[in-house]
Amino acid sequence: MNWFDRIVLLATGLAAIYLIWRFYGRYQQKKALHDIYYLEGFLVLLVSGLLLIFLGWDILASPYVLTVATLIPLGISMGLMNQFMPGIKKYYAWFALIGFLAIAVTSIGGMGLKSVAVPLFHGVAGMIIFLLPIKLSMDNKVPAGFWWVGIGGMLIGIGGIALAFVVTGSQLLFFSQEVILMILAPILLLMTLAYTWGFNKEVQAG
Repeated sequence: MNWFDRIVLLATGLAAIYLIWRFYGRYQQKKALHDIYYLEGFLVLLVSGLLLIFLGWDILASPYVLTVATLIPLGISMGLMNQFMPGIKKYYAWFALIGFLAIAVTSIGGMGLKSVAVPLFHGVAGMIIFLLPIKLSMDNKVPAGFWWVGIGGMLIGIGGIALAFVVTGSQLLFFSQEVILMILAPILLLMTLAYTWGFNKEVQAG
């Protein structure tokens, strides 16, 4: 990992800290469960970024790091479902739990099925984070600008799928592992900035 990647990851961490502070402040006032899920997702993002800064890309090969990183999209998507789709949040909670366990078992157990489990559950969580904020924005049910959360969801889906190919040693279309690692840090930063802009609009609106 070069210094550019480290600087980009540091900026990502600073944006994550800002979001953690905003969600914690709102949780202190309203005690809403969805803020805990958001906090968990961005706290894991912060810790993951710091580990990458100090230990480099090689830690992505660790099944434990891959498993914990799954909590980022699952946490954010759980927050959205709890906040905006309370009627089906329990069903999605079971899906998220099964997804986390599937990724943990297949990754730590060294099973080939992790190449299916990671993109599947990352992809579904990413699609929820991508589509739900955009749909809510189109229906004028959220503050203007919240659709940026959807852009973050699109980027986290791309990043998760790219990460799955890096971990399995496969090639994503015409993108080699070298290319994926070159763009992964900027994707994480753009993703976090999109989340920061979108979620901040919603937090400000109360």
